[in-house]
Amino acid sequence: MERVQVDHGAMPDWQSVRVFLTLHRCGSFRSAAVKLGLSINSVRRQVSDLETRIGAPLITRHVDGVRLTAEGRSILDAAIRMETAAFGLMLAGESAPFAETGEVRIAVTEGLGAFWLAPRLVEFQRGNPRLTVDLRCAMESADVLRLEADVAIQLTRPTSPDLRMVKLGRMHIMPYAARSYEQTYGLPVTPVDLVQHRIVVQAASQTIGLESYAKNLTDFPAEIPVSLKVNVSSAYYWAIAKGAGIGLLPTYATAIGAQVVPVDNLGVYGLDIWLTYHPDAERIGRVRRVIDWLRASFDPARYPWFRDEFIHPCDLPSRIRGEALPDLFAGFTAMSD
Repeated sequence: MERVQVDHGAMPDWQSVRVFLTLHRCGSFRSAAVKLGLSINSVRRQVSDLETRIGAPLITRHVDGVRLTAEGRSILDAAIRMETAAFGLMLAGESAPFAETGEVRIAVTEGLGAFWLAPRLVEFQRGNPRLTVDLRCAMESADVLRLEADVAIQLTRPTSPDLRMVKLGRMHIMPYAARSYEQTYGLPVTPVDLVQHRIVVQAASQTIGLESYAKNLTDFPAEIPVSLKVNVSSAYYWAIAKGAGIGLLPTYATAIGAQVVPVDNLGVYGLDIWLTYHPDAERIGRVRRVIDWLRASFDPARYPWFRDEFIHPCDLPSRIRGEALPDLFAGFTAMSD
């Protein structure tokens, strides 16, 4: 292999190395540009600048994306070490005493973020008025190891051994329908009855598809009439709540005031809820406070719907300890004169 000649008079900067690593991981200029929040031309320019400083081409373009050249592969490990060092510097600075104020980024699934955590941020802000919370709700998992977020809450178990992970609880999911839907169409009694009903599905990562849910049921129809597909949890909930059809919701939907009713005899599905963060992040005071608050927000003793065992929604009100939970959907009710 031809030795890569490095111009020591023009050392690569971290930004161009970061763009190079992101391009390699994403596989295309377009995906890398979206990931970095840059234009495609900007990504191309920074990679070109890095190639000039290294003195050799680092990538080749193909119809299915980009691939590393031999020179690109030869500097990949060094680029990753540079990335690790850069993260170490960031975390060291944030561990200083002055870091008690500032911003903490929480990545969370859209449903848990919109309907569970966001309404509870008020109480956290009252106790931490100098902190800014950046709540990033999305169905895709954030890469906490590369500091896309300080902490993440997700429904898929983290796989990296370099991350800290804590099981917060378990989300139990079952079919729900609006009261207006029940009054108009009735509710199915058995899985076979679903062919006579309208079904709403959510099509996104970290969600339960009909195929996964149907595995737990006998006599589940081979085909059911899907009337609506939605990609985000908030729109999915409102479609169900307004009577568009039957869909899958977490059991806490009943306890927090959602105007929907559970549909029995159609099974229940469970998903573990995971908290994950960089191992050095909890040394930062403000991140530690957020981690403690998040763990308390999913405390199964206080919020029984997050326990490992399934509790029917009708039994949840009697299991709640402490003060009554507020109606988290009250802010969306119509205004009266």
